[in-house]
Amino acid sequence: MLNIYLEEGEKMEQILNTQLFGLVTIIVFYNIGLFIQKKAKNPICNGLLIAIILIILFLKVTKIPYENFKIGADTINFMLGPVTIVLAVPLYRQLHLFKKYMKEILVGILTGVFISFVSVVLICKVANADSQILYSILPKSITTPMGISLSNILGGIESITVVCIILTGILGYIMGETVLKMGKIKHPISKGIALGTAAHAVGTSKALELGEVEGAMSSLSIGIGGCLTVILIPILANFI
Repeated sequence: MLNIYLEEGEKMEQILNTQLFGLVTIIVFYNIGLFIQKKAKNPICNGLLIAIILIILFLKVTKIPYENFKIGADTINFMLGPVTIVLAVPLYRQLHLFKKYMKEILVGILTGVFISFVSVVLICKVANADSQILYSILPKSITTPMGISLSNILGGIESITVVCIILTGILGYIMGETVLKMGKIKHPISKGIALGTAAHAVGTSKALELGEVEGAMSSLSIGIGGCLTVILIPILANFI
C-alpha cells in the first residue's frame, strides 16, 4: 500500500514539473474568467483579473509551489511577443488613416509616453519610493516582454514590473471607455491611441471592442509607444 502511495506521489510530482501543468491551469482558469465576464457583463469582472485571482487561490489551497506553475507560464510569456504581431492585421486594414493622420498620431503617442513617465515620477516622489521601485514602475504602459527588458536595463525589480504592467492593462480595460467619455473624446483614432499608449495589449482588446479603427490605432500605439518608451525612458531617467 505504501509503495502505491509513493508511486502516485512520484507521478504527481512528474506532472507538476511539466509545461503541460502550467499551460492547462492557465487555459482552464482563463476560460472560467471569460465565462464569468460574459455572464456578468460588467467591466469590473475582467476575465484576466478573475483568472489571476483564481490561479492564486488554486495554488494556495493546493499548496502547489509557484515554481511548478511557472514552468508552463513561461511558455505563455515567451509567446506574448510573437502574438503581439497579429495586432498588425487591423492596422494594415486601416493603413490609409495612419498615412493621413501620421503627424497627429505620432504626437499623440509621444505625449502619452511622456505623461506616463512624469506621472510615475511624481507619484513615486510623493510616496517617497526608492529609485528601484521607480524604475520597476516606469515600464507599466508597454507590453510585458519590452517592459521586463527595460526594467532590467534600469535596475528595477522584474516581478514588480510585471504586476504593474498587468494592473495597468486591466485598469485600462475597465476604466478606459469611461475616462474617454468623461474627457468627451469621440474620434476613433484618438480613442485607439489613448487605449494603446496607456494600457498596451489589454487596452487594445477594449479598443477592438469599440471598433476596427480604434483597434488598429491602439495596435499601432503599442509598437510605437513601446519603442519610444524603451529609447526615451533610460535617457529621461538620468534627469530624475
